[in-house]
Amino acid sequence: MKVIGMVEIEGVSDVVCDVCRLTTRVNGGGLQFATLQAHWGYGSKHDGERWEIHLCEDCFFQAVAGLKQERRTQGLFEENGAIPDDDFGLIAKDDFFNDGG
Repeated sequence: MKVIGMVEIEGVSDVVCDVCRLTTRVNGGGLQFATLQAHWGYGSKHDGERWEIHLCEDCFFQAVAGLKQERRTQGLFEENGAIPDDDFGLIAKDDFFNDGG
């Protein structure tokens, strides 16, 4: 027999960008955010540390721009250069995954 009743559960209602502190909620699109994670293991300078940073779309692409610039700088004097292309880090396009958020 099923017994129906109200059940209160805890869930993610919003994700706030750790940089600009704005909501990542998009009208009609749910929560749209990036997560930068690090789990440092044995032998690293940060052994045992776990990091997680949530970024809105604008802050994510600002961070990517900074990483691209760093790569350009690091490869400035390399023979073939190390100029990242426009799709630096992109692994899929038109991959409309919906995580239910």
